[in-house]
Amino acid sequence: MLADTLPYGHMSHDDYDDLVFKALADKTRRSLMDLLRKRAHTTGELCDQFETTRFAVMKHLKVLVDANLVLIERRGRERWNLLNPVPLRRIQRRWLRRFDTQAADRMLDLKANLEQKATAPKKTHSRHRA
Repeated sequence: MLADTLPYGHMSHDDYDDLVFKALADKTRRSLMDLLRKRAHTTGELCDQFETTRFAVMKHLKVLVDANLVLIERRGRERWNLLNPVPLRRIQRRWLRRFDTQAADRMLDLKANLEQKATAPKKTHSRHRA
């Protein structure tokens, strides 16, 4: 079981969740997390993956670190970035689990079926005279 402790003792659960949601709200930060989900990366390796400045990537990493979604490990002169799944698990437990139901799955299936029918080509009936 994951501990329900916060990395910042002075913050409420709601304030901490706000940091996590803010971090997840940006596409670049989600892309960084996707890379880190596969393996730890040095900051230089992460910067090489984006067509932006090193400064911009470092700013995004700081937001992820502040939300405790990324942990930093120094190895000599290198800074390694590792994904920390614990905050995501907390969010899943507190906010998402209650919506993870069969009823929600059925609604999503219904929505997909209706959208598929709406975009399907309409059948035309031709009349043939005998």
